[in-house]
Amino acid sequence: MLTAKQQQLLMFINTRLSTGGVSPSFDEMKDALGLKSKSGVHRLINALEERGFIRRMANRARALEVLKMPDTLQNDTQQAGNVVTGAFGQAPAEDRPPQSDTIDIPLHGRIAAGTPIEALERSDSFVAVPQNMMGRGDCFALEISGDSMIELGILDGDTVVIESGTAARDGDVVVALVDREEATLKTLRHQGRDIALEPANRDHETQVFDSNRVEVQGRLVGLLRQYH
Repeated sequence: MLTAKQQQLLMFINTRLSTGGVSPSFDEMKDALGLKSKSGVHRLINALEERGFIRRMANRARALEVLKMPDTLQNDTQQAGNVVTGAFGQAPAEDRPPQSDTIDIPLHGRIAAGTPIEALERSDSFVAVPQNMMGRGDCFALEISGDSMIELGILDGDTVVIESGTAARDGDVVVALVDREEATLKTLRHQGRDIALEPANRDHETQVFDSNRVEVQGRLVGLLRQYH
């Protein structure tokens, strides 16, 4: 069984290899996981290598090879057809309920993973989500528009699963409502009395707001992707 951070790192490495053919640097992995130092990345890499999920390729800088994915992700893919799932910030796999069925959750339209957009509109649409991807509270889904979170493996057109709530820790990927009008998906950081909303794309800039301008609507717990 992998911890949430180990699984998140494995998903990030696998996505980068699949999309660009090059494994991410330790700095990129540190930033993607919201870790304070590269030593944390080294520990996660060692754990994944010891468990046989990845292999370091000799004589090549930053070269990693993904050997296998967790059974939970493979089961999700088999049961949900062409849907690939991943966990973000969830409890370790052993603490989550076993995969048994899917649950329909509300699909509340599109959200920008780039610059903020108008606040989400409620709809009557629903999406089926594997049960073991659900957070501990109520969840809803959003379609991603934009590329500012691609270094976390969140791509334009993906559907993200959000656990509703107003509480978030530094490093959580959250749906943030700015000025009660604009919603965006970003990594949250506290900077004194301000809140920084960080992208996961070096071509985008971090946005900093007074804390009273930002309301957390929920945190990311899962991702769905369809291949056409």
